[in-house]
Amino acid sequence: MNRLSLKMKLTLLYSFFMMCITCVVMGVLLSISNREIRGLVGVNLQNRVVKSIEDIEVEDGELDIDSDFYSLDHNIYLSLYTTDAFFLYGKIPYDFTSIPPFLDRKLQVIPQKEEKWYVYDVLCELDGYGQVYVRGVTSLTDSENNFHITLRIAMILFPLFAVFTAVIGYRFTSRTLLPVRKILDTVQRIQRDADLSCRIGLEEHKGKKGDEIYNLAETFDQMLDQLEKAFQREKQFTSDVSHELRTPISVILAQCNDCLANDTMPEEQRMKITLIERKAREMSEMISQLLLLSRADQGRYQLNRERMNVSELTEIIAEEQQWLAEEKKIEIIKEIEPNLFACVDETFYIRMLVNLLSNAIAYGKLGGKIWIRLEAKGDRIQGCVQDDGIGIAEKELEHIWKRFYRADISRTKTDGENHSGLGLSMVKWIVEAHGGNVWVQSSLGEGSQFYFEIPTNFNDSLMFGDYS
Repeated sequence: MNRLSLKMKLTLLYSFFMMCITCVVMGVLLSISNREIRGLVGVNLQNRVVKSIEDIEVEDGELDIDSDFYSLDHNIYLSLYTTDAFFLYGKIPYDFTSIPPFLDRKLQVIPQKEEKWYVYDVLCELDGYGQVYVRGVTSLTDSENNFHITLRIAMILFPLFAVFTAVIGYRFTSRTLLPVRKILDTVQRIQRDADLSCRIGLEEHKGKKGDEIYNLAETFDQMLDQLEKAFQREKQFTSDVSHELRTPISVILAQCNDCLANDTMPEEQRMKITLIERKAREMSEMISQLLLLSRADQGRYQLNRERMNVSELTEIIAEEQQWLAEEKKIEIIKEIEPNLFACVDETFYIRMLVNLLSNAIAYGKLGGKIWIRLEAKGDRIQGCVQDDGIGIAEKELEHIWKRFYRADISRTKTDGENHSGLGLSMVKWIVEAHGGNVWVQSSLGEGSQFYFEIPTNFNDSLMFGDYS
């Protein structure tokens, strides 16, 4: 039941209550049907017999019967008898063969074979003739059968009514929940495309200010407006700050280089300036990455892709990173399938692999190993950078792609080198900009495997996306 949509749940609930009401009504009708039928047939019989007396007249000592006396109104047969039960005029049902005793103004139920009959007698005094009995006879069984036929027709129509009710309920519910469907589609589109400019825009509900769904959609659109403006301000702020910080950092680096070029500087001061220079370079790199990411978020970057041998490019990058790995006595093992070609932006492909390898070196164990793999997977190329270092806890894996996120204190500082937490964000951004995807597998204390896949073919529509 929990897997059903809200639309289907409301339809089932509506149909269920409609069926319950219908069943209750039919049950009540069944419970009172026999009594009501008998009562109605009896009343009609009595009224017909009493009224028929007006159709009997006496002329010159002879009875003059009006033609209405012989009509079968409500299937009632009328007949005229003497007080000693001698038949004079009228009609008698063919199947009614018995002659029950005459009881003035008493309704009699006469069972006969498989039928039941109502008999009603009225003793009347005719001027110039004497007393006679007017007898009315009607079949109670026929009336009941007619009702049962009607009931059976109703039972046959009941499933059709149930289906009709369900269809009407479904269409009504669908129409009612259509704005909700539009709200859901908008939210899913925002999640899929990371586009806060999407709006619900229920134009067909304009003027329905009292409609709760319209108010919800309008409030949601207003919230999206505020969020979009807030994100735009944050992106612009990041871009502006990153740009403005580049100049003072450049000045700091230049002054540090000038100071270090002085051979007469005391060793203690040289060590302090060297530390300042290293931290300034880290800041410069972080600012450069922030500026790049900020501009990409604003859609100001486009890939300069060209077809190249990514196998050779990956080999070169791995060899360049080997000398950094030697400081920790880490060996980089290359398992690269030769002659793999793809349309990539060379600069950013290099940056992606450098980030992954430097990350593996930073968190790899002393004297450990790093594996870099590259192979073809259909129309895509899959790569992997694996280390045997400290690994990442499972609960942290979904967060490592976020900017400035670092899993724990053990991953914030390695051999005196701080990591800003932007490297993996940059990797994810570059891979997705190439139309690929990236993921990680890791176990705490056993190392990590970072995978990436990129398509081999060029696509003009691929731009740098916007993600947070």
